[in-house]
Amino acid sequence: MSRSTINKQLLPVVVLSVTLSACSLFKPGTSSPGTPPPVVTKPKTEEEKKKEEEEKKKEEVKAAPFNVPAFGREVKRESYNLALFSPLYLDSVFANSLEIPGRTMPRYVLPGLDFYEGAQLALDTLRQQGYNLNVIVYDSKSRLNSIPTLIRNRNLDAVDLIIGAVSNPELRELSNFAREKEVNLVSATYPNSGGVSDNPFLLITNSTLKTHCDALQRYVQEAFATKNIVLLRRNTPVEARIAADIKASYEQMQSPKKSIIHEVIWSNATSDMELSTHLLADRPNVCIVTALDEAGAKAILQKLSVQAANYPVHVFGMPTWDVMKFDDPELQGVQVYYSSPYFNDKTNAFSRYITDYFKRVYKMRPSDMAFKGFELTYYFVKQLKDNGVYFNTAVNDTTAKKVFTDFNYQPVYLGDGEQQPDYFENKNIYIIQKGSSDTTDIKMSAVTSALSR
Repeated sequence: MSRSTINKQLLPVVVLSVTLSACSLFKPGTSSPGTPPPVVTKPKTEEEKKKEEEEKKKEEVKAAPFNVPAFGREVKRESYNLALFSPLYLDSVFANSLEIPGRTMPRYVLPGLDFYEGAQLALDTLRQQGYNLNVIVYDSKSRLNSIPTLIRNRNLDAVDLIIGAVSNPELRELSNFAREKEVNLVSATYPNSGGVSDNPFLLITNSTLKTHCDALQRYVQEAFATKNIVLLRRNTPVEARIAADIKASYEQMQSPKKSIIHEVIWSNATSDMELSTHLLADRPNVCIVTALDEAGAKAILQKLSVQAANYPVHVFGMPTWDVMKFDDPELQGVQVYYSSPYFNDKTNAFSRYITDYFKRVYKMRPSDMAFKGFELTYYFVKQLKDNGVYFNTAVNDTTAKKVFTDFNYQPVYLGDGEQQPDYFENKNIYIIQKGSSDTTDIKMSAVTSALSR
């Protein structure tokens, strides 16, 4: 089956029914020795009832994990309802016909389709393991069945979990619903909170840029005994904010061995002589580069490659560098690293299983989005089965759940003195050395970010 055959079967929502074998243990009842006489009590006044209810709510909040009463409840079911959102753009692809134009899926459809296909394989795998699920897959970019429409029509009222490969405005719309209905929402791919706050039911998997900055700063401080840390940024608001987050991490870090960070503002006009004045010959020069775009990243790498002959240079880039190709001959002498919340060396049993399936069924290799769709669907359905609807206190328990990645979801409080988290975020960041054209990327370490506020 090729991509070109995927057409009208995806037009409506996709409903997946999976069968779970379940058993119940019944304990025989015991006979009662007799019925005691009734106890006559004085009816409570409305004021007493109201006061008692208020005290009960206070106790529930005080005893609940993270001060979220729902997290203190155990809600387990024989069958769970899962809503999966992915940007499939079906309205656009099949606007005039049920046939794919040119018999090839447009490139903008592929990431969402890959995520869906990976999730579909995970659900099929769980079905084979006996899981009982009712799954509805929604196109997050649908105009006819937009998220506000689904909410208004109460299509999502019965869901126990939402997994979404969505960005804004869909993330905010789903987040508002999840908070109101007290249902967990897993943001699978968007590296941003989307301005969401006051929603402890939101779990951000693709860590925010602020978390990456903290992890990078902590890693370079601890990985090198002696070092000269240079923070290289351009004079733009985005890169100034990234630099501010890195410096905030430095200020927050409690370590007598941390080294001062030297901030350098560069541009295409920056000369080799100007850049060399910030480098030292007797120790590693750890250069943190804030460029998110490939053109900017390559421009500063070319400048640093000139210095590599005289100065030991290690370059640490942003998480966007994971898909960039630095194969230019002049860049070969520079050691490049980047940060990522995901790592998959494609060698474990799950990777081989997914790769073999995609080659057999789709005649192609799975993309990273396909791996993510499989991993997150598999991981969180396992959480549902083992820990129930409110698995939040055990969300980092990877027993029989881990696929490739070590997740570390931690509460984030955006304001001082807040009692409930604004959301939960994956704080586990991998530091990865960029491979060359004929070598794979290498995982150097994993760092738990501590910067939450």
